[in-house]
Amino acid sequence: METRELSDNIAAAAEILAAGGLVAVPTETVYGLAANGFDGDAVAKIYALKGRAEDKPLSLMVKGTEAFGALCEAVPKAAYLLADIFWPGPLTIVLKAKNTVPGIVRAGGGTVGLRCPDHPKLRQLLEAAAFPLAAPSANLSGEKSPVSAECVRRCFDGKIAGIIDGGVCVLGRESTVIDLSKTPYTVLREGAVPSEDIFNALTASLTLIGITGGTGSGKTTALNVIREMCGLIIDADAVYHRLLAESAPMHEALDARFPGAIPPGNHDTKALGQIVFSDPDALRDLNAITHRFVGEEIGRLLSDWARRGNTLAAIDAIALIESKIGAVCRATVGIIAPRETRITRLMVREGLSRAYAELRISAQKPDSFFVQNCDYTVINDGTQCDFGHKCKELFEDIIRS
Repeated sequence: METRELSDNIAAAAEILAAGGLVAVPTETVYGLAANGFDGDAVAKIYALKGRAEDKPLSLMVKGTEAFGALCEAVPKAAYLLADIFWPGPLTIVLKAKNTVPGIVRAGGGTVGLRCPDHPKLRQLLEAAAFPLAAPSANLSGEKSPVSAECVRRCFDGKIAGIIDGGVCVLGRESTVIDLSKTPYTVLREGAVPSEDIFNALTASLTLIGITGGTGSGKTTALNVIREMCGLIIDADAVYHRLLAESAPMHEALDARFPGAIPPGNHDTKALGQIVFSDPDALRDLNAITHRFVGEEIGRLLSDWARRGNTLAAIDAIALIESKIGAVCRATVGIIAPRETRITRLMVREGLSRAYAELRISAQKPDSFFVQNCDYTVINDGTQCDFGHKCKELFEDIIRS
């Protein structure tokens, strides 16, 4: 068999593939050995020529996200998000496959990996072919992946129908493969796209709502609405206290700034409180330390939530604005209520005297602070049911925005 040079004849390459032939193609990562992804017999030639194990599935190269609907089912929003950010490019997205994908491509499994490559000649070929390409690296299995047409020719000259020479591959490393067919989402192969970038993108795509307000304002009701909408609730104060009990790095940072204020094995912060509440500089340093560790832990919780395919989360923090946590939220919502209503709630809920309830509320931020600093405020001045409806309408608007 003569291996034709097809670099300037993309149409001929498409015809060869349509007829069941194999063509080596350039990508931005490595050269691939391509066949018509809908032609099981052609795909079988790839396995035979490479010496590839039949239980190893092949991914398909596609033109874009329209392939999700044609080839896959139960496609999560995360697939479109990652494709929008990383396609065309070196990211392979594994999804549940439709029966339109031949079993030999899937190696008998229920999933298929899709990639939209970023090489002009290959993109031209995908447009001309009008079918996806099964295209693993153009090398014998177990050998180094080729980054030039010459490397391919040394291995497969006379064994394949053609080669498209697209120059030396820019990246020289295979694509990253992420499995979105089940949760938690998992990187199956580290490649040209760092997995950290992928999961950062998923986390950033969460609808994150910051909720704040004074004691007795009705934040619990607002947070319960988020729960009913299948959202994650992160209580920043609870995160702080858990870190205080469990985080050795945070204890080390606190001890470095406030030696002996929190004795080893003791989580009593009274001595630390006596130091910082009489010293504005010390209080600022304490907040800088705790906000850093709390922020990192919140980031970890959100990343884990996003990896599980979720899209909504809320942070409950009295100091949402002051701690800068609100800056990472899509929107911040301040919950406010009439003073007398708050006093009554505190007296009933916590068994406080009226005088002490008034002191508690007077020591907190006024309603004007939340009105001025939050993106939205919700007034809790009716029944619990009415307030819940207000919150849900607002949260739905934020999600749509």
